[in-house]
Amino acid sequence: MNFIEALKLKSKLFFIFIIITLGLLFIGIMGAINLNSMKKNLDSLYFGSLVPVIELNTILQTYHGNLASSIYKAKNMQITPYGVKTQIRLSINTIEKEWKNYESHFKRNGEAEYVEYVAAEIKETNRYFYTILEALEDGHDAKDLAIASIEKKITHIHEVVNKLIDYEVEVAKYERKAFLKVYDSILLKVGSMLGIVIFSVMIISFYVFKSIQIDQSALEIATKKLKIANKKLENASYTDTLTGLHNRRYFNLVYDREIKRAKRNHSYITFMMLDIDFFKQYNDTYGHIEGDAALKSVAKVFKDILKRPSDFVFRLGGEEFGILLTETAESNSAVVAGNICDAVRAREIKHEGSKVNKFLTVSIGVACCIADEALNEEVLISRADEMLYSAKESGRDRYSITTNISVATPHIAEETSA
Repeated sequence: MNFIEALKLKSKLFFIFIIITLGLLFIGIMGAINLNSMKKNLDSLYFGSLVPVIELNTILQTYHGNLASSIYKAKNMQITPYGVKTQIRLSINTIEKEWKNYESHFKRNGEAEYVEYVAAEIKETNRYFYTILEALEDGHDAKDLAIASIEKKITHIHEVVNKLIDYEVEVAKYERKAFLKVYDSILLKVGSMLGIVIFSVMIISFYVFKSIQIDQSALEIATKKLKIANKKLENASYTDTLTGLHNRRYFNLVYDREIKRAKRNHSYITFMMLDIDFFKQYNDTYGHIEGDAALKSVAKVFKDILKRPSDFVFRLGGEEFGILLTETAESNSAVVAGNICDAVRAREIKHEGSKVNKFLTVSIGVACCIADEALNEEVLISRADEMLYSAKESGRDRYSITTNISVATPHIAEETSA
């Protein structure tokens, strides 16, 4: 019987060996295809995009299409004095911004001198147009502007910048040729290395699979130990890693236990459902990293307010939280809910996507009652959820509370407070 099992194991290992070999060959083919795609993308980056040329062309277009055109229109009274002054300011700001972006790119040793010359010419041309702007602001008539002088300035700066554009195009062509040479060399090296790696992995895999049969017993023992360790870890894993609050798994354990205890003692039990208002919009506006920080900040509020050993706070999922209070009457539960709303708002976490407040806020649904044998655990949660819905419908940034936990309770809050 052991011999038959060994044959089965060898057949399975051989099948796995064939699958891995085919997989490695597939990886090699896909690698070659992706390298070719990478070449096309980098080729586009070097030669097709020409970002510096785009920036320089934007500068020329701004001089010709915005500055000169606006002054011509002002001279012919086709645009208001305010409009031409605004256009001159915007155009000069655009030119300075695009030139700053261009200068931030990598520059070679032989480029610095001419780039500095172009920068000086642009600065001088902009100063010329600032002089025109100051004259217009001092009340001079646009009709008195010297068009010939303006055209001379535009023509000169066009020639200066155009030489730089021609240079950038030639550099892009040169870099493309250099890259293609490097690419061919890299492709050959990568192909050779990939072949060596595939062959090596095949040899190693053969001996590894051969040794698996010998180590099967030890592997089974290690697997059993791992299952035991995982079981212990699962039982201990009751904390939400992001906020440090209890997680839903612990909620399922504690909720059932505390409901049964409250029924035995006929004591108050309160459950709250909390939701951060417009949290999706918050994540869309500030990103998930800031969203996680907001969740931690809200969790800190809960920890600061709910300090009794019998107060349980849970992160149920996403931006939804749950709070379970024992031996807490309706009035005290309402005070706790109000304090939470106020404390979250007082954190002053900016929330531009909120429709109720400029800061982050929460809405809370509260269900409170004296537990008895007739209390339905699911209905208590359902009532809290209904109150949460009522708080949201009433404008958010508030809580709604009810003490009627019967199955026939209508979806109406008995008390609502901002």
